[in-house]
Amino acid sequence: MFDKIKSHAKINLALNITGKSKSLHKVESIIAFVTLHDEIYIKQIKKQNHQISFFGEFSKNINSKNTISKLLKILDDRNLLKKKFRIKINKKIPIKSGLGGGSMNAANILKYLLKKNLIKLSKKQVLKISKSIGEDVILGLNSSCLIFNSKNEVKQFKGCKNFFTLIIKPNFGCSTKDIYSRVRKFERSKLDKPKKKMFNYKFLAKMHNSLEPIVLLRYPKLKKLKSFLEGLSKPLFVRMTGSGSAIVAYFHTKKDCDKSMMQFRKQYKKYWCISSKTI
Repeated sequence: MFDKIKSHAKINLALNITGKSKSLHKVESIIAFVTLHDEIYIKQIKKQNHQISFFGEFSKNINSKNTISKLLKILDDRNLLKKKFRIKINKKIPIKSGLGGGSMNAANILKYLLKKNLIKLSKKQVLKISKSIGEDVILGLNSSCLIFNSKNEVKQFKGCKNFFTLIIKPNFGCSTKDIYSRVRKFERSKLDKPKKKMFNYKFLAKMHNSLEPIVLLRYPKLKKLKSFLEGLSKPLFVRMTGSGSAIVAYFHTKKDCDKSMMQFRKQYKKYWCISSKTI
């Protein structure tokens, strides 16, 4: 019998690029997770190899060398995993959207293996393995409100006020590598002293996503979409998540969020959108 894992989408409420070290950019971000999630089904099998498959709305064009296969290969290469697994993923989170679907899949499987005592790792090993898969994998090990600062420190906060979110994605994605390669300006750090009040909408409304101007310039359609969302029913603020192409409108109430979703669907019938909520 399969065990079922929820792998929640990650959103960047705010994101700053503060510098660059070697080939990697220094990033700080205010992060939340939403009710939108992939479904992971996992069980042990008596086979020589792991079996990984994807199904669902966003299962097409996923490379055979994905975050999950990378995780399992690392664990096998280090002789940390004594069993083989059958893993099926119902992909409900759009790929190339900035919602961290693939990274969160790997994070949640790693968390599952640790919780079930199928692997034993030190905190240092967990961090090293997570980083070798993707920079944001470590964030998925705690699906709660987080602040990630430019010193690579993660601070977790509980009991933050929830937002209702209208998440939209056009019929194209953004390459994270391409978008980051276009970064030319850096900002001073604003999140080195994380506080819970940073999840207050008044604070968040003054923040931004450093990657957004780059993406909107490259994809004028997204600029038009953002303007449309800002003109809907009472959004607190509208912001791109990650390197795009998903854009999120934030609301105080489910009523305003659902009303805005109806208006959006009427105008953009072919674009994906979903009403969700931070958790």
